Amino acid sequence: MDTNWLEDFLKLAQEGNFSRAAEMRNSSQPAFSRRIRGLEDWIGAELIDRDTHRITLTEAGQAFRSVAEEVVRRLNYGRDQAREIGAAGAGTLRFVATHALSMTFFPDWLRDFSDDQDLATVSLVVDNMVACEQVMLAGTADLLLCHDHPAAHHLLDPGAFRSIQIGEDRLVPVCVPTEEGRPRFQLPGPAEDPLPFLAYDERSGMGRILAAAKVISERRAALRPVFRSHLASALLRMARDGKGLTWAPLSLCKDDLGNGRLVQAASVEWDVPMEIRLFRPRTRRSKIVEAFWLRASKGLGSQLEK
Repeated sequence: MDTNWLEDFLKLAQEGNFSRAAEMRNSSQPAFSRRIRGLEDWIGAELIDRDTHRITLTEAGQAFRSVAEEVVRRLNYGRDQAREIGAAGAGTLRFVATHALSMTFFPDWLRDFSDDQDLATVSLVVDNMVACEQVMLAGTADLLLCHDHPAAHHLLDPGAFRSIQIGEDRLVPVCVPTEEGRPRFQLPGPAEDPLPFLAYDERSGMGRILAAAKVISERRAALRPVFRSHLASALLRMARDGKGLTWAPLSLCKDDLGNGRLVQAASVEWDVPMEIRLFRPRTRRSKIVEAFWLRASKGLGSQLEK
């Protein structure tokens, strides 16, 4: 079996589409499909249900996915250990972060470590939450920076990953003001004329948090989705243009609220508190990663570890 088959399979499971997964794996679709078939032949079971519009995993595929993730993660960790022994790449901190935090929280937070002469090189990959999880599961990053909420689910099994809280944020409903300074789209909105809603798609961690908090359903907001994106910044741009209301992280929209370009579309009871968390694998990492984690753990997150 070629280990690249495992990464092909995991990418297909993530994307749910052969052509998109093949493109992201820098492969032609026929060659990509042959490798997936090769993996199925090696296992002796069909992993992919090809009869549905969106590619899904069979029961056997679901069972094999967690095994494949663990194998890929361990292989990458073993490679990293070998590189460290050989002094290759031992001085790099590999971060992956969600878009919003990469623009707001990460630069200032990292600056607190600027006096550390041993900080070494920092590598940062920025993507949506689903993609960030896959990077961590594949073992190609040491640390994940993301928003989190106690009720929201994620793919980072506590048995394999640990985390600390290093900050706080809030999701706040925002929209443009009227000439009188009131919200143009005031929550909860009339049932007969739902408010235009700028929504997060399924790749967004913020969307998971908003759904888990149940603020929309429990407060019976009358909303009609008019635009979806995994990027809070894209939803915020649409909100500034008056296209509807959205829940945006306060760290990203505080300047707009401060200058009156946007206003909160409801009282603070509609806000959703969020944690800013730093995740890492439970398996031991390089010396530079372990030293950085120890120092980060002495801050706000020292009493808030999972």
